[in-house]
Amino acid sequence: MHPYIPHLLDDIAKAYRRKPQEDFSHPQTMEEHFEEIENWLANDPPNTFGDYCGLKVEDFPPADQLSEEDMILVCKAFNKMMSSWNLDIDLPDNLPITIAYSMTVETLNEKTAIVNHGFMTFDYCSGSPEGCAFKEYCPCIDRLKDLPKDFDLDFGDEELPY
Repeated sequence: MHPYIPHLLDDIAKAYRRKPQEDFSHPQTMEEHFEEIENWLANDPPNTFGDYCGLKVEDFPPADQLSEEDMILVCKAFNKMMSSWNLDIDLPDNLPITIAYSMTVETLNEKTAIVNHGFMTFDYCSGSPEGCAFKEYCPCIDRLKDLPKDFDLDFGDEELPY
């Protein structure tokens, strides 16, 4: 284990969201739910995830300085901590751990809303393998293989039927 990992895991543990007790005292009303959605749609988030949890990308060693086991350990702890903030990251299962680690850590620089009910997900999938952040690991590649060869994905300026 890299000698810095225990300290990093301790920092991640300190970055958990501390929810006040009143957050759990009553379920969210329908009005509160729609207000939260309207705020999310109308306003760009002002803060990054790192602003909320207190961690910085610079706190994390580059992937090439860590073993696979270290990166797996850090990602697991980081994802649990993200969950305390009602956040998640959607990464392909076949993504190499070096890329998953780097993308997970990079969420600290992403602006995000923090919600009290439900989850916000960092999702890098555009639905198309062309220009995809996941490159050859894009899960859409396999989905497109199942389409008939003559299926045209380019709808141009046509209005979609739905």
